Amino acid sequence: MQVLLADKLEDRCLEALRELGLTVHNRPELKEAALSEALSVLNPEILVVRSTRVTAEMMAAAPALELIIRAGAGYDTIDVTAASDRGIFVANCPGKNAVAVAELTFGLILALDRFIPENVLDAREGRWNKAAYNKGRGLKGRTLGVIGLGHIGREVVRRAHAFEMPVVAWSRSLTDELARELGVARRNSPLEVAAEADIVTMHLAATPETRHLANRAFFEAMKPGAYFINTSRSSLVDEEALAWALEHRGIRAALDVMEGEPAVKSGSFAHPLAGHPQVYFTHHIGASTQQAQEAIADEVVRIIKTYLETGHAPNCVNLEVHSPATHLLTVRHLDKVGVLASVLDEVRRANWNVQEMENLIFAGARAACARIRFDGRPDEAVVQRIAALSDVLAVSLIPLEPSKPE
Repeated sequence: MQVLLADKLEDRCLEALRELGLTVHNRPELKEAALSEALSVLNPEILVVRSTRVTAEMMAAAPALELIIRAGAGYDTIDVTAASDRGIFVANCPGKNAVAVAELTFGLILALDRFIPENVLDAREGRWNKAAYNKGRGLKGRTLGVIGLGHIGREVVRRAHAFEMPVVAWSRSLTDELARELGVARRNSPLEVAAEADIVTMHLAATPETRHLANRAFFEAMKPGAYFINTSRSSLVDEEALAWALEHRGIRAALDVMEGEPAVKSGSFAHPLAGHPQVYFTHHIGASTQQAQEAIADEVVRIIKTYLETGHAPNCVNLEVHSPATHLLTVRHLDKVGVLASVLDEVRRANWNVQEMENLIFAGARAACARIRFDGRPDEAVVQRIAALSDVLAVSLIPLEPSKPE
């Protein structure tokens, strides 16, 4: 089996994959047309990427492709719909860079509060300007607003507690019980968080629902002079609204992600807010610590190893939570060649569309139990024909509740 690594990963990842007997193509320079060409030529079963975009056309260029792994948490750079249509698993590595991003978030908060970049720049250029930089507000007792409480958001909350900061938070999944467990005050909307916090930090995935969540109304709700941090995805922020907030609300911002950021590791950079004195930019380095990269490399290996051994992809993001199956057919049978083939032949003749299927083997490998979830009209005659098959021990058919697992 072939694996194409189309982004830079730790050497430990390459070595571990080769130890699994895989043919590994380490091509971190591949982007766009070059990646499409490599996929066409190599036709790998597994593709691993970090920030590289993977399109439907790229998937079509590699008919053997079975699994795409995003070596990170967010997977908005992958056309997941196209992958699902082609039966390709898409997996990610959630939580492995959470500490790194949380650490950068607090680094940016401290930088804003103590004017650290300006301090360093003045000192390097021979200017002593203590009077300009001795008015940091301090973090203790200031309210931190956290929008999104996944792995990263929770790590940010832990660090906020160490700084003795009260935390207000919003997340779609946040309940009163979980809020008490995390030590945060739950708010009903991002606007409520924005209105109450001295510092707001974003930790959400990029989805159609979260696009421009930080919009004009959001920034209007923020306190004058508050800090705004985004280390998640640029699409969360309406940058025109942010520009307005800088001028009219005195907001100060630190962004690790921005619209139109370069896709290359080094090169020229231009952005409408790049020279603004109230904005700090970093180079999309949230996950870029040695610890995080090693953890992600290990997770990539674990996903691939598990997939090879079981056929299941851990952290798969594009499987239906509940299939459209309407009935469960259970067939207890002797563990012999051809039994399941005969059962499935009857299922096909009945025009039942199999949605999920498993076959469990009992101790001693003399008997097994096949569980087949299908979408179709029940037919007792079909059940009786299956029950009459040679080596079938018993058959049952029960309806499934709509949109719920059995």
